[in-house]
Amino acid sequence: MNTVKRAVIVAAGEGKRMRPVTLTTPKSLVRVNGTRMIDTVIQGLMTNGIGEIYIVVGYLKEQFKVLEQEYPNVTLIENPWYDSCNNISSLYAAREHLEDAIITDADLIIRDPRVLAPQFAHSGYNAVWTDGRTDEWLLTVDGGVVTSCSRTGGARGWQLYSVSRWSRSDGRRLRRHLEIEFEERHNWDIYWDDVALFCYPQEYRLGVFPMEAGDIVEVDSLAELAALDPSYRKYLDEVK
Repeated sequence: MNTVKRAVIVAAGEGKRMRPVTLTTPKSLVRVNGTRMIDTVIQGLMTNGIGEIYIVVGYLKEQFKVLEQEYPNVTLIENPWYDSCNNISSLYAAREHLEDAIITDADLIIRDPRVLAPQFAHSGYNAVWTDGRTDEWLLTVDGGVVTSCSRTGGARGWQLYSVSRWSRSDGRRLRRHLEIEFEERHNWDIYWDDVALFCYPQEYRLGVFPMEAGDIVEVDSLAELAALDPSYRKYLDEVK
């Protein structure tokens, strides 16, 4: 059994699909019914005893400094490539902290902290089983091991969520692969998840951390934000 010792929270993006709200506020610092989304992530990690937390910042990075004051166990890492590369650049910036780590996006609402539990048998992703059709990334699992991933979704599979755990050996392996893709191949337009799932799938034996729909809420757009918090409905009229 492996145990998470640290967390990397990816929070460098511009959140373009949530404009105009994110023109002045980073997406993960947007308040939903009074609470910043990133607070639910940090507090969920702390509830599980994960106290070494790194947050990768880029867009409007100065606004994140308050988190270091509010949470003494938080360290900010700057991603200088956030506006020219995909999020592979964020994990590359935090590559020294991937062993025994949980990696998560910052723009989530954690409704059940148990989904961030530190114990895990195999490196892999939080996922929800779905029988119906989804357009989200969908994992096929055989014998507890991920055998394939569909970027375009499908039916009857494990819907991937942006929370993953990495053992010491897999974290070390992930760092090496990130360095190859980013430094040598200049593969800057991919998601960091592509590294293990598509670039080097034969070198990992990933599993899934099962959870229920609704345990984590991913907020990807202005419409989804307004559905959760009616105070943002006024912005929907502005972007029509």
